[in-house]
Amino acid sequence: MPYKSKTQKLERDTQILKCWKQVLFESNVNAFEALFRLTNANFIKFCQQYISDRETSEEIVSDVFVDLWLNRSKLEHVKKPEVYLLICVKNKALNHWKKKSSMQLVSLDEETNEIIDAYRPDEELERKELFMQLDRAIGSLPHQCRVIFKLVKEDGMKCAEVAEILNISVRTVHAQIYRAMTKLNTVMTKHQASDAAIIIKNIASAIALFLFLQSSCF
Repeated sequence: MPYKSKTQKLERDTQILKCWKQVLFESNVNAFEALFRLTNANFIKFCQQYISDRETSEEIVSDVFVDLWLNRSKLEHVKKPEVYLLICVKNKALNHWKKKSSMQLVSLDEETNEIIDAYRPDEELERKELFMQLDRAIGSLPHQCRVIFKLVKEDGMKCAEVAEILNISVRTVHAQIYRAMTKLNTVMTKHQASDAAIIIKNIASAIALFLFLQSSCF
């Protein structure tokens, strides 16, 4: 019966949210296992839409749950845990597919020579310092702005996905991304490192292209 189905879904959603909060705020192992049991089968089935091999799909879903446990203290912003985890599964599946399709065999000698030829200690040190400055700049962003920027930049999520996870409007996501880019541009242009302008330009271009291509966001 439809009513029974809706009731069951509501009960399941309530259980998932309860387990999620217990995992995040109490580090409750039993809740973590319960969350896995509640969602595992659906996640594997969903993953198989991208990766047909069931064993690989199971590994990808397991990896998502490992990441969840390791990063549980950083996920308090997530309002819709099942949506968030599904997106993580999708991204890992796509990354696996891309990695597998572009895999190339390189001999150890060739790889070693390339690493030696490419290594420049001074440039490497300057690059590390620059990225440390960029990380500090990102860390200085307001909480919501920082969360949205990281979901887009680091997790590769679409605006609509971020909006659903955080239970906010897509327009708010756009505004916060613009706010983040403005702040980062202001902070990073104060530094004289030669790569700073290039990195900011690349990030800005990537975000602009992202917003343009994701027509579903508008």
